[in-house]
Amino acid sequence: MNDFFPITNPVVVFALVAVIILLAPIVMGRMRMPGMIGLLLAGAILGPNALGVLERDQSFVLFGTVGLLYIMFTAALEIDLAILKRYSVHSVVFGLVTFAIPQGLGMLVAYYVLGFAWPAAILLASMFASHTLLTYPIVSRLGLTRNQAVTTAVGGTIVTDTLALLVLAVIAGMTRGEVDENFAWQLGLSLTLYVAAILIGLPLLARWFFRRVARDGVAEFVFVLATVFGCAALSHVAGSEPIVGAFLGGLALNRLIPHNSTLMNRIQFTGDALFIPFFLLSVGMLLDLSVFAGGARAWLVAICMLATVLVAKWLAAETTRPLLGYSLDQARVVFGLSVPQAAATLAATIVGFEIGLFDDTVVNGAIVMILVTCFWAPIVVDRHGRNLVQAEAGLAAEAPVAKQRILVACSTESSARPLIDLAILMRDPAQAQPVYALNVVEDGDDAVRGVAAAERMLDALVPQLSAAGVPAQPVTRIDLNTAAGILRARRELHARKVIVGWRKRSIGTEFFFGSMVEQLLQDGQYLLIASRLREPLNTCKRIVIALPPHVENEDGFIDGMRTLGHLARQLGVGMLILCETAHEAGVQRRLKALRPAIEFKLQPIAAWSGVLRALSELARKDQLMVFVGVRPGGYAWRTSLGTLPERVSRLSPDLNMLVFYLPEMNEPDDLA
Repeated sequence: MNDFFPITNPVVVFALVAVIILLAPIVMGRMRMPGMIGLLLAGAILGPNALGVLERDQSFVLFGTVGLLYIMFTAALEIDLAILKRYSVHSVVFGLVTFAIPQGLGMLVAYYVLGFAWPAAILLASMFASHTLLTYPIVSRLGLTRNQAVTTAVGGTIVTDTLALLVLAVIAGMTRGEVDENFAWQLGLSLTLYVAAILIGLPLLARWFFRRVARDGVAEFVFVLATVFGCAALSHVAGSEPIVGAFLGGLALNRLIPHNSTLMNRIQFTGDALFIPFFLLSVGMLLDLSVFAGGARAWLVAICMLATVLVAKWLAAETTRPLLGYSLDQARVVFGLSVPQAAATLAATIVGFEIGLFDDTVVNGAIVMILVTCFWAPIVVDRHGRNLVQAEAGLAAEAPVAKQRILVACSTESSARPLIDLAILMRDPAQAQPVYALNVVEDGDDAVRGVAAAERMLDALVPQLSAAGVPAQPVTRIDLNTAAGILRARRELHARKVIVGWRKRSIGTEFFFGSMVEQLLQDGQYLLIASRLREPLNTCKRIVIALPPHVENEDGFIDGMRTLGHLARQLGVGMLILCETAHEAGVQRRLKALRPAIEFKLQPIAAWSGVLRALSELARKDQLMVFVGVRPGGYAWRTSLGTLPERVSRLSPDLNMLVFYLPEMNEPDDLA
């Protein structure tokens, strides 16, 4: 067998790994177990300490390290920063508790049971205190990334891992004789500068890049990889570890990469298909059962380490459950997220072994602890995560939302791409509805040729939707004029939202968006969105919304504001709402009743006539201006809505602007 194994041909190795990545989740799915367990088992069975088919060489170490950093990066990227900010105290509390209990219990076990000296006992306990978000892909797949408990656990991870890595730095420095009177402030200063540089400097750099570089999916993806792994690489300069840098890089880019965007889809796909499976295989390869044939000491160390981390992390989750008001399933998910050991544990183990504080028994005990927690945690998270999904689905069923089909009117490929981006961000993935890309060909002698050109143009737009994981449905219509074709297609497809680009003022008496919008407003059963997008949407810092008097009493107000709330969540920005002082209470009451809840801030103005002055003070290219109106003749209709966007655009030509025309009535749900 040794003549054939381990396999050294890189093509054969990669082919075998690809087969494992493909089959392991399928086999585990048949056994109703998480797919990552299959990858861990495959690594253990085929690794150098079992069958020896695969060697844990530099390629596995490289891709495994990338996969670990990828988990931390995507976890920070998918955090809802609004929820994290709202429950930041929860994250700090959980982070401190899940550090203090394992650290304290671990020191006692290591000193009194295993007989370690205090420096070794403190360092060993820091391994129990830290954890790795290995099970985060499961909660992401279940759609729980914005659950309060999940956000708390993810936010607490950076707290406890940072503290554990600080313990590692101090103990290692003391053992090497590097700790002096300047050690503490030098470490604190370097970490402060490092964190500030990432959280302040990286968003500025990324925003500049997205604005200046032409639309190029490959360039955007490579830029994200380069910056995040650059942050991770620089962590050692600040006295930290790469996992902290990757997490901070994800936080810094969070607002610039919308959750439903094409770029996010590419990031998730690459990690789920390649890097994270390699990490799981590399962890599985660490298992070496032969070390337990050497005597009782190895068994004692391994059992004590495993029991301590399981008990301590369970106690931490149970302690925070009544403090933070979590359900049983939420507490179990928090436990499943916080118990896996990998990144900081391996770092502490390797450093402790190199400086002579740990021997072989601790190294192998750490590997057993890593493997058992990595096997068990996915089962816990998968089981209780599904219970949370069912509970959230039950709450959602209490307030059903009608199907939101989106129709995008596309005139040219270049002008349609920003509209497609807007549709992707406004679409609710839970409804699994396609985005309809429509081109209307005016009837005439060249209609056949026009249809062929329209189909080619729409086919060029389909990959943009597909890259974001959004079903695309190209639609071509022949009609007397563009507006008539859009209205007919909307009725046939039962679209509830129609997105169009606006044109410059036409000659004549038509108001700002031209006669086409006037014709589109004749149908009152849908939300019409006229858009002028000059800058990439992911670079905006805030949505500014102008509400005319009485609009809060319109039937379509809730639908329009729910759409804007969803857009704000996707962009990770807040909403500033301008309304008359006399209507402030009514607007606030209706918005507070929205489900799901939205984050907003009201800025009252004395009278609607002063809205232009208020908007002029806010008109910057990093703001998204939204003007909310109704069809002509509606109670909240204002003639000024026709000229207000034009007047604001003169103040800032590069300003992103949307006009929402609220629906007057809703179509019956059975038509949608």
